[in-house]
Amino acid sequence: MSEPAAYLPRHLKKELEEALGASRIVNLIGPRQVGKTTLVRDLFGHGKFITLDDASFLEAIDADPEGQLASLTADLSDAPLIIDEAQRSKKLALAIKRIVDKDRRKGQFVLTGSSNVFTTTEVADSLAGRMRTLKLWPLSVAEIKEQPVSRLMDWAVQAEPKLEQLTAPERVSRAAYIDLILSGGYPEIRDLEFRVRQRQYRDYIGSIVDRDVADIMRIRKTDALRMLIDQMAARTSAEVNTSELAKLTKLRRETVEQYLDILIRLSMVSKLGAWSSGEGKREVKNSKFHFVDTGITAALRRFNENTFTIGNNPQALGGLLETFVMNELQRALPLQDNDYRLYHWRSADKREIDILIDADSHLICIEVKSSSTVANDDFKHLRWFANDGPGRTRICTGIVFYLGEQALTFGDRNLALPVSSLWSNVEL
Repeated sequence: MSEPAAYLPRHLKKELEEALGASRIVNLIGPRQVGKTTLVRDLFGHGKFITLDDASFLEAIDADPEGQLASLTADLSDAPLIIDEAQRSKKLALAIKRIVDKDRRKGQFVLTGSSNVFTTTEVADSLAGRMRTLKLWPLSVAEIKEQPVSRLMDWAVQAEPKLEQLTAPERVSRAAYIDLILSGGYPEIRDLEFRVRQRQYRDYIGSIVDRDVADIMRIRKTDALRMLIDQMAARTSAEVNTSELAKLTKLRRETVEQYLDILIRLSMVSKLGAWSSGEGKREVKNSKFHFVDTGITAALRRFNENTFTIGNNPQALGGLLETFVMNELQRALPLQDNDYRLYHWRSADKREIDILIDADSHLICIEVKSSSTVANDDFKHLRWFANDGPGRTRICTGIVFYLGEQALTFGDRNLALPVSSLWSNVEL
């Protein structure tokens, strides 16, 4: 029997503390079992904690939401009421809105859940300035290794990003990268023995379909949704054709789009929109989708460490590695000094950029390569985009992430970085 997983400090803790001091409501959302409850319990040594997984609490809240909330907060003074699995109540959001409309104190409520309880536009708009929503993702590698949050994006948009500012990236073998990808980032699952871990990840998907999806929408064809999830796992890091998925799952295209929206709201997949320069027909507008955890993706696809050997399916590593890099960037995004938005880009003549990070006047253009070597030719799309393509009116930094060990410069703000740079310290 394996030992319980040790608690790993989360980078989002500081953001959560700041949000509680600035907002009446803090809404912490994210996938089930990523550690939301553990984080708020670790942060707040005071306050009152209830969970709407408790059927009696849920029934009481739904019967008299304002009365129950008034009773629960009566003796709390300046401490928050923490409500876990808040999305289970359909009446909670409006009751909380009425309370904070009358009481302007900061830090009254901390809500956690797998989806946002404030789903109606009317309620969400009326809470502008009174509520802060944060998302907790599965563990990043920096958190697993108890390293500071990655500041690589802030580093890349400097006037002159220098390799000397990067702490020597950790030396990681190809096998060790594959192990990180297969393990995923769910705290209580990632350290289990391989076969047990894969079963747990597959069971986790089953529990999401049977339980959490119902909090958003009642669906009749759960088997079709499970099939869609399997198809999305096979397409992680790819542009998705909803008409093709509709044929495979025997669903209407509109239903496929509806189901994809549910998976996004439950933070099972993330949607990477196509960046547009306004040059019209020269650019492809399809979105890419990434599974938010490579451990789940690998489990659904029955991948193991032998999958990527030369005699089996080595090319399968490319899409998983791109998703792995994308997820590491996404987890670090809200903790940077600057504001960034993530996209991908592809032209009609098949030039493409795996991940494009928009920082207004600056663009960070990223390619992901699943080999241990890098060459000048690997920068051809990045160079064309920056010099002759739609990036020519911006400052562009090109990065090729690869499985080698050396951080290298290829001139004109083009750099090759080991994937492990994503959890190396940066001196700014």
